[in-house]
Amino acid sequence: MPIYEFQCEECGEIFEELIFGNDFEGIVCKKCKSPKVKKLISRTSPKTSSGSGSSCSGCKGGSCSTCH
Repeated sequence: MPIYEFQCEECGEIFEELIFGNDFEGIVCKKCKSPKVKKLISRTSPKTSSGSGSSCSGCKGGSCSTCH
């Protein structure tokens, strides 16, 4: 079950929601309760073999493009 980020079109609040399946119905702003929200495009964080997510085997210090 992925966590999605949403932004309220009324007050600008950004919040997260745990979504079961593709059920985006009924999501309202946590701050002002407005139903006018849009789903934001979020970056994903790939799981590394070490599980830490801070660096990969292709670089030193987690600064290459494959680490992010």
